[in-house]
Amino acid sequence: MSGAAWSAEARFALYYAPSRESAWWQAGSTWLGRDAQSGERCAQPQPPGLARPLAALTDAPRRYGWHGTLVAPFRLGAGLTQHDLLAAARAWALAQQAFALPVEAATLGDFVALRPADAEGEARIRELASSALQSLDGLRTQPSAADLERRLAAPLSERQRALLLQWGYPYVFDEFRFHMTLSSSLADADERATLLAWWRERAPALGPLAIDRAALFVEPAPGEPFVLWQALPFSHGTPCGDRKDTQHDEVSSQ
Repeated sequence: MSGAAWSAEARFALYYAPSRESAWWQAGSTWLGRDAQSGERCAQPQPPGLARPLAALTDAPRRYGWHGTLVAPFRLGAGLTQHDLLAAARAWALAQQAFALPVEAATLGDFVALRPADAEGEARIRELASSALQSLDGLRTQPSAADLERRLAAPLSERQRALLLQWGYPYVFDEFRFHMTLSSSLADADERATLLAWWRERAPALGPLAIDRAALFVEPAPGEPFVLWQALPFSHGTPCGDRKDTQHDEVSSQ
């Protein structure tokens, strides 16, 4: 298979990412200022009323690219290759049923993000993420002692600590909350309110998210921007009628 050969330092993640031809991909990538598939920078809008450039408020999510997490970033276990991961992820994706997910803009702590707009959508996307986690869990390496210590130092509940120890991440299964991040952590409530108002005005025109695919993203080396490596269309259903990018070539890091 042609394409990049990622090093042992690479981290992989299974994300939801809209079709690159969709209005949602264009809107999200433009907002964050980077297309995670091509690596190209995008000219960002500037919501009226902001004292700082939008770029200064979106630096954290820009590195990760426009996405919603299904399986958080992990390194491959010993003896496993990126092709093993790709085969497993493709097999999982081909067994999934597409659906439409209504979303709304909201504040989540100090962040602004899109989240499911109703309980039914929340339950369906949580079920999807749980299925993906269980399917790919055997491919990840265990967190290092230092990484585990760092995560356990965070303010976690007993349930979250138990999930971290078993699954390598505390926010899975019943603790999972699907979201697509629209800002860095913002201490200024007025900045959060301005971004929230911008998205609440525009998100309804974009309609629900078409959950008809997932994507493997890669962090080639620690701290580098994540890139969309491979799109993984679902085989069952096309809620928005978009099946254009059923196959993507692997892309190298920028």
